[in-house]
Amino acid sequence: MGDQEDVLHKLKEDSARQERTSVAEWTARVLRDRIAEGLFPPGTRLSEDTIGGALNVSRNTLREAFRLLTHERLLVHELNRGVFVRILEVEDLEDIYRVRRLIEGAALRSLGQPPYALDALEQAVEEGHKAVEEKRWRDVGTANISFHQGIVALAGSPRTDELMRGILAELRLVFHVMDDPRAFHEPYVGRNGQILRTLRAGDARGAERVLAAYLDDSQRQLVEGYARKLG
Repeated sequence: MGDQEDVLHKLKEDSARQERTSVAEWTARVLRDRIAEGLFPPGTRLSEDTIGGALNVSRNTLREAFRLLTHERLLVHELNRGVFVRILEVEDLEDIYRVRRLIEGAALRSLGQPPYALDALEQAVEEGHKAVEEKRWRDVGTANISFHQGIVALAGSPRTDELMRGILAELRLVFHVMDDPRAFHEPYVGRNGQILRTLRAGDARGAERVLAAYLDDSQRQLVEGYARKLG
């Protein structure tokens, strides 16, 4: 598990903000979000006692949340060993990018006439630049993920938003293969800004072209990272 105190602090904050929803679904959402933030690296064993205690949920509720996240391919249950954050394969990475091209590209193509609602994208770019300045590289990756969640949100589809949250949580598991997170994440903050400026100018098709090149480069770098790890 990542920094133990940081993880427990965030989980306890999440417990204090619990909403009126299925407790298991809420628990799954919290863990999904924390995976997307990079707090649970691939291969991490999830302790029922530790997480259940931090979130103040029962063992049965937590197991149901684990089941939901296993269905989403974020966790894996190993017989007689427990529940672990999933370690993705190159084939998973390629499929993630296949889905990203479909969803993010379609979100941009669906835009009507400008101006567009870009507040979430602007906030993500601002947070990315601030994290770069403060050398918080994990947070740079989180800001990049938030930016792409914001692109999908432009489509105004709650179902697509939910699908993208799961995809981006899986993507975060892929990020952990990169030996130098700064070299990987930092350039994409500027490229996010390029997409944002293009959308501000009202050129959704231009933004889609920039995004396509962005995704090609990101996928290539991650595949190369996997090759180094496996080599």
